[in-house]
Amino acid sequence: MDPVFWHQKWNDNQIAFHEREGNVLLAAHFKDLGLAEGARVFVPLCGKTRDIAWLLAKGCRVAGAELSRLAVEQLFEELGVEPEITTQGALTRFAAPDLDIFVGDIFDLTQATLGPVDAVYDRAAFVALPETMRGDYSRHMAEITATAPQLLITFEYDQAVMPGPPFSIPTGEVHGLHEPRYGITALASVDVAGGLKGRCKADENVWLLQPSGAG
Repeated sequence: MDPVFWHQKWNDNQIAFHEREGNVLLAAHFKDLGLAEGARVFVPLCGKTRDIAWLLAKGCRVAGAELSRLAVEQLFEELGVEPEITTQGALTRFAAPDLDIFVGDIFDLTQATLGPVDAVYDRAAFVALPETMRGDYSRHMAEITATAPQLLITFEYDQAVMPGPPFSIPTGEVHGLHEPRYGITALASVDVAGGLKGRCKADENVWLLQPSGAG
C-alpha cells in the first residue's frame, strides 16, 4: 500500500470507491455476524464510508482506521459530530460518543490501542492491498482484534484486463490467508453492476469468517 497514492486520491477527490449510501451487501448480511445491540464493530481503512452512519444507526459502537486525515475530517463533518482529537503513539485518534477513528498506518495500530471489538467489517481494506501485503495484513488483523468474526467483501475479476486497486482476490487466497484461524463461509456472490469501474466484469463476494480457535 502506497501512502502517497492514497493521500493523493483523497486530496484530488478521486474517490469513486466511496459509496454515497451504505453498502447493500452490508445491509443484507450484517445479521450473519449475530451481534447484540451495542456491539463494537471495527472498520479498517474506513475512509468516510456511509457504512459507519449505518452501523451507528443500528445501535453499534464503531471503531475505524484510516490513512487519510482528510477523509476522517470529512467523515465527522458529514456525521455532524465534533471529534475530540488526541495523539495515541504514531496515530491520531478522532473520538465521539460510540465512535473512535485512528488516523495513520493500520500496521501501527495495536490491540491495546484499538481496544476490544466484537466484529470486523472489511469492505475496503483487504481489496486495497497488493498481494505481497495481504498475508501480513490478515495476520495483523487477527492479532489486534483477537480473531473477532469478520464480514469480508472481496472482488474477483481478470486482473489482466484491469489492474487494481481494488485488487482481485481469488477464493483460494481468502481460504489460504485466513485458515486455520477462522472457519470460512461464502455468503453471497453478485455481479458488479456495470462492471468494476465500468471497465471490467467482476463478482463481489461476501465471506463470513468465524474464529476457529486455532492459532
